Amino acid sequence: MVLLFFSTQELIMVGIIAVLLFGSKKIPELARGVGKGIREFKNATSDIQEEIRKTTNEINEQADVTKKKPKENSNKPDQN
Repeated sequence: MVLLFFSTQELIMVGIIAVLLFGSKKIPELARGVGKGIREFKNATSDIQEEIRKTTNEINEQADVTKKKPKENSNKPDQN
């Protein structure tokens, strides 16, 4: 099993060290906290992506409106 260039032995060693440092009862709480953090990060990134899509669509719609709009006063000479 290769996970981000870590070998299985390294992952097992990290797991053993985590159990020794935090205890077996504290690890599920830590994992829940990490899971909530990852979920919040995903929600924030999806919100940002949606905002970018909305803004892009608005800009495109405005550009289409200005292209379709006939130019007024194009035949009149300048009055300087």
